[in-house]
Amino acid sequence: MKLGIVGSGTIVREFLDITHYLTETELTAICYTERSRETGRELAGRYHITHEFTDYEEFLNSDADTVYVALPNHLHFLFTKKALEAGKNVIVEKPFTPTYKEAVHLSEMAREKGLFLLEAITTLHFPNYKKIKELLPVLGNIKIVQCNYSQYSRRYDSFKKGLILPAFAPACCGGALMDINIYNIHYVVGLFGRPKQVEYFPNMERGIDTSGILMLDYETFQCACVGAKDCRAPIVNSIQGDQGCLNQNTPVNVCENFQIILNDGTTTLINENSYEHRMIHEFKEFEAIINRRDFKTCYELLNHTLTVCEVQNIARSKGGIIFPGDA
Repeated sequence: MKLGIVGSGTIVREFLDITHYLTETELTAICYTERSRETGRELAGRYHITHEFTDYEEFLNSDADTVYVALPNHLHFLFTKKALEAGKNVIVEKPFTPTYKEAVHLSEMAREKGLFLLEAITTLHFPNYKKIKELLPVLGNIKIVQCNYSQYSRRYDSFKKGLILPAFAPACCGGALMDINIYNIHYVVGLFGRPKQVEYFPNMERGIDTSGILMLDYETFQCACVGAKDCRAPIVNSIQGDQGCLNQNTPVNVCENFQIILNDGTTTLINENSYEHRMIHEFKEFEAIINRRDFKTCYELLNHTLTVCEVQNIARSKGGIIFPGDA
């Protein structure tokens, strides 16, 4: 694929560091703001990106066939919509869109136009995650699922002093659910599907959730997802069944080794990931999907994304978190 990048922030720099693994991808263009011109030009030079733009409409007229939207949350919908209208495939960073209706709109557009539309969510693409899905039956009947991703944000100190950066701004669709608990939702929904009931209990400050507990009712078992940006704790993911449990002590967006601990005392440590950098598995799969015209896999992933968007939308509504797109 011929890839054009929109953005010049931390996630873009992290992605560019792994592009040498993408042997079937050509970096053709980058679009950045006037304010980020110095950074954008430095990235273009370092990674040999031929064309640079500060105007998105001009960028969309370039020869890139796929656009990677790596912008703040509130810009995902508009920039993805414009790219699809221009006939481009799109990879959009998590969270896909702030609202479920926006996600449905983009999904329908992509399918009608025969374009690829993918959410950049690392969790789903790890061999370890696929192995967890494969091994679930050995745990027996699932009873309790817990995911705790609590990571104190360096921006929270500024937030407490009244400086509201995008990560905590309602207008930018920030907050703990959208930034950090969204990984937990992907992890759980990818394993067990859509829950029967969703409840969200956030800690609210200045109209945004700085942390919170998401409860997912699967009728035969319960799931608790903790996401926090205002405090920290050891990372833990556990799936408990009546025949054993799975324990993983890394964030779900990294999904490193995990243990299967059976009732008979047998313990097995598993790690099937091929790369240390969390974005390599993800983008190598995107590269294969687009280059091989694999619409079946693309739209299966898109259906999963829609379910996650629906869950987070319900959770926000239950928690009283309002974004501009909700109007």
